[in-house]
Amino acid sequence: MRQAAVGFQCPDCVNEGRKSTRSGRTAYGGQRSGNPALTSQILIAINVAVWLLITVTGGASSKWVDELALLPEGALFRLPNGTLLQVDGVADGAYWQLLTSMFTHVDLIHIGFNMLALWILGPQLEAAIGRARFLAVYLLSGMMGSAFVYWLSGEHTSTVGASGAIFGLMGALLIIALKVHADVSQLLLWLGLNVVITVFGRGLISWQGHLGGLVGGAVIAFVIAYAPRARRTVWQVAGLSAVGFVIVAAIVARTLMLG
Repeated sequence: MRQAAVGFQCPDCVNEGRKSTRSGRTAYGGQRSGNPALTSQILIAINVAVWLLITVTGGASSKWVDELALLPEGALFRLPNGTLLQVDGVADGAYWQLLTSMFTHVDLIHIGFNMLALWILGPQLEAAIGRARFLAVYLLSGMMGSAFVYWLSGEHTSTVGASGAIFGLMGALLIIALKVHADVSQLLLWLGLNVVITVFGRGLISWQGHLGGLVGGAVIAFVIAYAPRARRTVWQVAGLSAVGFVIVAAIVARTLMLG
């Protein structure tokens, strides 16, 4: 999954999130982060470590790509020396690919754009909603992107990249910005640019992952931002659990269909 670089600042989102209670929580119930950039830095480090592993073990031909990339259904591939290689997919039991593909990149430009976007967007969202909720947005929207890829991409098409999660951050920031009545013109401009690039580059870009991540991020942020103030955390946990259930149900249904 590839995408264009993004750049967006939402001071209103961050300032609203920093309106904490006496217990040091954000306006949306999350524990206020002492260093809002830390989680994004750790995620970037994981992505870079996986990219380095793939690079030093053969790049696109590395065995780690076969293990970590999202392949809906297993397939036989012919190697340059004529040997046939069986690669398992999610439908064959390689369910970890739904998660590991979110941290897997092959091209330098691919990981560069994605990590730049995470570096810019991640700290803003974590400052607004807290670390645990930020991680929920990142991971669940990434998994939503994987579910869309599982359903809508070719059965033997391999997909990698953090773009689903990155689009999830953009969708979440859009919802938060609308919640605090911030100017969203800049964010909409970047979203529009990425959509255009995704459409014109659909032969090389996973529009399925982008769409799924964007939808997932927006839905998850809506649950977090608009949960009733009374028993907010309970409502948020219930809403996020429901999103997780839908993702799991979609994965199970697709697996049964492919089986």
